[in-house]
Amino acid sequence: MVKERYRKMIFISLLCGGGFVQGHSTDSIVIPAKDSLSIVHSKREEVKYPQFQIKGLFQARYMVQTRQDVDVNGMHHSDHTGASNNFMIKYMRVQMRTQISKRTEVVALANFADFKNDPKGKVLENAFLKYTFNPKIAVTVGQFRPWFGIEETYPVDVIKSLDWSNQYTEFGKLGWTSFQIGASVGGKLQLGKLPFQYAVSLVNGNGKNQLSDNESGKHYSTRLLLGLAPKYHLNLGLNAGVGEVFSRKIYALGADISGEVQLNPRWSVDMQLEAKQATNHVLYYSLAESLRTNNLDDYLIRGIYFLPHLRYNIHYHNLSALELSCRYEYLDTNFRLNSNPRYTITPMFGLEFLKNYGGRIQFGMQLDRYKKQLENTTQYNNNLFIVQVQSSF
Repeated sequence: MVKERYRKMIFISLLCGGGFVQGHSTDSIVIPAKDSLSIVHSKREEVKYPQFQIKGLFQARYMVQTRQDVDVNGMHHSDHTGASNNFMIKYMRVQMRTQISKRTEVVALANFADFKNDPKGKVLENAFLKYTFNPKIAVTVGQFRPWFGIEETYPVDVIKSLDWSNQYTEFGKLGWTSFQIGASVGGKLQLGKLPFQYAVSLVNGNGKNQLSDNESGKHYSTRLLLGLAPKYHLNLGLNAGVGEVFSRKIYALGADISGEVQLNPRWSVDMQLEAKQATNHVLYYSLAESLRTNNLDDYLIRGIYFLPHLRYNIHYHNLSALELSCRYEYLDTNFRLNSNPRYTITPMFGLEFLKNYGGRIQFGMQLDRYKKQLENTTQYNNNLFIVQVQSSF
């Protein structure tokens, strides 16, 4: 315990010390983008701070469950109740980014759609300060998305499928992905001729908007990304994490590969393949002591998904592109002791309007299949039809 405490103190000191050697810190994505902070003026005019930028996202959907006695949330009802269709506002996000100085920015992101139910622990998503020393080193402190896989590297409005993958959602519950509170260091550099990016994070691991950590353990994680073939945007990612929950050791591992091929000026295809495995400590501590083993490593989660995506740039009036994707997922939340894998296929067709997903309409299905169907639970086969519209502004 003493060694663990000293290791945490040293890690935090390095983060904080790095931030104050030359100034202070920023972003939800740890890897700094191109130096958008530097503005070239022909007359060398003085840049005035602070600078403000406001962005937003609206996303709504209509869902129809075609499976009898299953509602739109995938819950089976043996008493024949439950809503089989629903209109839903998924996101009404507003983000403010404030550039305090050339190197320092503060970001806040809120999802006002979460006010439709109990907003406790929700609504506020990003709330962090980032300081960029140079492209190789940037420090982020606050509530942000620690890098632990492909899906952490882009926002929800450019997802090539219906929503985040099932494994992303589950690993968010475990404290490795989604919005977490802590600190991170990341950057990008060259390894010979190959681009290389990294991120190292230390977070509480108990989710967003918590008043404090619910125990003394922390989640340490890292992501390494190597550009194998920059021409095809072929990247190899490696993710690893260790932590402690209620004085018990936990871990997480992952690997991913992604790439894009421009077939011609109009047609392009990109693909993502990602696999992860981790200790399912949330499941372990949700069980009564009499119903669980003494070994936390008996409770493991494992998932993999493959997402091919085809795009045709049409540029006809306001219609920018047509998109077609079909994600295949496998997820087993307790494969060692009580295996019941979930197989999900999500075919999607989309129309993009304006530029950079300024407007988007998607049509698709989410088809879930379980090895064992359990009545009156969400572990039941279902077919969900979705129409989704979104606008970025």
